[in-house]
Amino acid sequence: MLPNRDPVPATPAGLPGVRADAVEIRPARTDDEERIRRFLGGLSARSQVQRFFTGLGRPGASMVRALLAVDERRDALLAVHGELIVGHAMSCPGQEADIEIAVVVGDEWQGMGLGSRLVRALMRRAAARGAETVGMDVLGDNRRVLAMIRKVWPDAVTRISAGTVEVTAAVIP
Repeated sequence: MLPNRDPVPATPAGLPGVRADAVEIRPARTDDEERIRRFLGGLSARSQVQRFFTGLGRPGASMVRALLAVDERRDALLAVHGELIVGHAMSCPGQEADIEIAVVVGDEWQGMGLGSRLVRALMRRAAARGAETVGMDVLGDNRRVLAMIRKVWPDAVTRISAGTVEVTAAVIP
């Protein structure tokens, strides 16, 4: 089960005086388009590749809409600090699992538990919709995420394929 505790409030690197506990997790909205575009553009090349498996450049309108889509099949959550998006998580129907999820947290906010908070919120919402299994594709060198998966889902089924680790696990409400 995902730990039900948030990390001790901390200050993000490079953001003096800003605390992680001031971040709200909320559903994405259509009026978040420009904010998500800025968020994605502010990610380091490494963070972009770890989430999208490629660099982004300026994300197009169709990509932005897909990242913000919330409907009966797709879900999208944002971690926001004021008007600033600092994290994004989404789920959509999967092939090997009921849902596939993807999460990215802004570089300055990584390591503070925001990714775990986003995953917990997605799992609660997915369970309420009846999902029983979750899938994730993770680059093989993304040690932080792979360690979290081993801790949270010790019984997860993993398969290595072309530099990625394909993970299937039980949805944890």
